[in-house]
Amino acid sequence: MTPQGNTGSGTVLVTAATGKTGRRVADRLTELGIDVRRGSRCGTVPFDWADRSTWEPALRGADAAYVNYYPDLAAPGAPEDMRAFGAVADRAGVRRLVLLSGRGEPQAVVAEDALRACGPELRVVRASFFAQNFSEGALAGGVAEGDLVFPAGTTAEPFIDADDLADVMVAVLTDDGPAPSVREVTGPRLLTFAEAAAEIAGATGAPVAYTDVPAPEYARLLTGFGVPAPEAQWLAELFATLLDGHNSSTTDGVREVLGREPKDFADFAKETFGGHA
Repeated sequence: MTPQGNTGSGTVLVTAATGKTGRRVADRLTELGIDVRRGSRCGTVPFDWADRSTWEPALRGADAAYVNYYPDLAAPGAPEDMRAFGAVADRAGVRRLVLLSGRGEPQAVVAEDALRACGPELRVVRASFFAQNFSEGALAGGVAEGDLVFPAGTTAEPFIDADDLADVMVAVLTDDGPAPSVREVTGPRLLTFAEAAAEIAGATGAPVAYTDVPAPEYARLLTGFGVPAPEAQWLAELFATLLDGHNSSTTDGVREVLGREPKDFADFAKETFGGHA
């Protein structure tokens, strides 16, 4: 893959550049010789979704941007932020925005549409749950303790590897060929959270159990860990919406973009947890 198209050899802003996907996207763009601005709250390029004054300086002179919104595009206030961010990007002369969105999130689509109306070309990649949520995200603590508590029931999810997602994002950022405005990407196989826990246990050699809890109980657990009650309730309701079965299918999105199959969860588990036994 070589830099081409709207981004050329110009500058790409990566928002949330210290996060699971942001740092992977930034590293890959750097390896391609593209000038990358790593936007974050504490980095050399200040960028904070909660502080709109940081947006214009980070966007000024950039040709494209990887947009990874925090906390989630389905969160209250996300459409307003997307509309404001898109207007700033348009004034700054940014030509392409690539937005990470959630698969099967109706409220996220509202935020997508708000950004799409603002001027720059928008390409949206809707992703399933990340496999790395078990190793780098909110579920990592439960995995380490051997008890994965989550309100997923027996719903199956096609977990996508964050490295595959980053490869897709870089291709979508740099490719100047015809492309759909929205892509959905998943892993190659459906697993329940209990099955995912079992695969991780097999890789670590240590027990990892899955405990299903109702969404209200999960919200109470989150507040016990210091999450503000409104945020905890919103997160629990979001997971209940996402894990009602409507996302229990795979797509060919990774293959269509990269020309190869996505990484299987079993390979992720072996590579990530195999040395932890």
